[in-house]
Amino acid sequence: MKPLIKIALFVIFFLTIAGIGAALYLLKMGHKDLKNVVPDFIISASDLQRTFEDNESEATVKYVNKILEVNGIVESASPGEANVLNVTLKTSNNFSSIICTFPSAIDSHLFTPDTQVKIRGECSGFLMDVLLNNCVLIK
Repeated sequence: MKPLIKIALFVIFFLTIAGIGAALYLLKMGHKDLKNVVPDFIISASDLQRTFEDNESEATVKYVNKILEVNGIVESASPGEANVLNVTLKTSNNFSSIICTFPSAIDSHLFTPDTQVKIRGECSGFLMDVLLNNCVLIK
C-alpha cells in the first residue's frame, strides 16, 4: 500500500475513535442539575419575552445557552413527549409565552394556573415562544 493511503486510513481511524469517545462521554454526562447552579440572569417572563420580541438577534446572543431564572405566572401545564412536562408562563403578549420543559417526572399539580412560580432553566431560543429546557422549580 502507498504511504499516503496508509496515513489517510490512520487519520480516518483516529477521527472515528475520537468521535465515538466524545459521543460516549457526552451521553454519560447527562443533564446538569440546575437546582444548585447560580443563574446567569434573573428576569420576569414578560421582560424576557419582550426582549426577544424587540430584538431577537441581540437577545439570542445574550440569553441562549445561558441559565435563566424566570419569575412568572403559570398559564398551563401539559405532558410532552418522552415523559417531560411543559409549563407555559404568561407574558404581556397574548400570542407569545415562555415554555419551560422539565426533563424528569415532576408533579404537574405543582403548576396550577394563575400561580406565581420561579423556574430555572437553560434558554434554547425563540420560536414564537421563548424556550427553556432542563428546568427546575425554585419556588
